[in-house]
Amino acid sequence: MDIRLPGIDGIAALRRLRADPATRGIPVMAMTASIMTAGPEEMRAAGFAGYQSKPLQVKEFVGMVEQLLEKGRDPRGSTA
Repeated sequence: MDIRLPGIDGIAALRRLRADPATRGIPVMAMTASIMTAGPEEMRAAGFAGYQSKPLQVKEFVGMVEQLLEKGRDPRGSTA
């Protein structure tokens, strides 16, 4: 999810997803070109499962998506 969405920022949108039982467990990766404003630690603290800065590095992006999918399949993995 992009952090700078029109009308709402990504952190507020993630809060809404986490508040709804139907979407609470879906892993969401933060993406932003604003690396000076927010870093990986801040994004994880906000509840994002991962973080990618723009422009995306395709191999890193695909690797992170694969990791998030694996965690979702592993009953011991955390998706929140």
